[in-house]
This record gives sequence, structure tokens and C-alpha cells, in this order.
Amino acid sequence: MSSIKLLGIAGSLRQASTNRGLLRAAQSVLPSGASLEIADLLDVPFYNADLKEIPESVKRIARQAQDAQGFVFACTEYNYSMAPALKNILDWLSRLPDTPVLNDKPAALMGAGGGMGTSRAQYHLRQTCVFLNIHPLNKPEVFSNAFAGGFDEQGNLTDQKITGLLTEQMAALINVIKQKA
Repeated sequence: MSSIKLLGIAGSLRQASTNRGLLRAAQSVLPSGASLEIADLLDVPFYNADLKEIPESVKRIARQAQDAQGFVFACTEYNYSMAPALKNILDWLSRLPDTPVLNDKPAALMGAGGGMGTSRAQYHLRQTCVFLNIHPLNKPEVFSNAFAGGFDEQGNLTDQKITGLLTEQMAALINVIKQKA
């Protein structure tokens, strides 16, 4: 396998989001031969089974997911659970007719939030992954406190300890993908 493509999806829609910052940091520490594209969820409508046409924004992300050998989910935490934007795109992608873009792919989970990072939201995401047959890595886990000085005003990661964990996590994800090939 010469080139490994990953798709990153952040639960936050804010440009200066620390979770989007984690995805940018993950891009910068990828092993050689791997790339990470970050999905844009800004124009994805709420899932509605009554819609007869799949929105173009969903089709775009479905193509990105289809091309990816794995996922990187930056799981924002709202009220002890994952943010609606992340859950919404997973709902859309899991209901595409005849297009299993999520099935049997590995994923890395990370998140930046209050005190405990996004640990509760990541565990809810893991439950969703079971149903979707996405295989999240068990270790290393990446829980970052978004309010403890590890990010700049644009949401970029500055914490070297978390950067080290991301480096380990991306290497582990790439190794799992190579083992499946």
C-alpha cells in the first residue's frame, strides 16, 4: 500500500475549534506515505429520511469517506455526549443506499474539551462505532483539556505532550491499516 488516505471529521463547526486544531495537528505528525483530509460539515443539513435527494454536501463527504482507509474523529463534547454535527454526518453516511463507506474501517478518536477532555463523548462515540462496524483504536487515548493553555487563539495545538500522543496515535492507526491490507 503506497499511500494511505485518512478522513478527519471534527464535531465542532467553529473555525477556531480546538478539535479542528487537533485534526490539523494530526495532519502534521502523520507517518510518511499517509495523508489526512479534513471534512467540511458546515453545509450538511440534519439527517431527514423524508428527503428524496441526498444533499451534495453529504455526497461530497461520502466520496471522501469511501476513498479513506481509516478515520480520525475529533469528538467535541456537549452535555457529556458527542456533538450533533459529528453524530449527524455519521447518521447520513450510515444510511446511504448501497454505499457502505464506514463499514469495517479503523478509526482514531481524540478530543479537546473541559476538565476530562472529551472522555464521556468519546465513549458514546465508541458505542456508535459498534453499530456502524467502525473499529476505534483502544490506545493511545487522546483527551485534551481545551482550556488549560494547550491551544492558541486560532485553536491550534501548542501542547507538546498531546502532540506526542497524537504522533503515537497516528502511527498506531497507520499500522492497523497496513495490517489489514
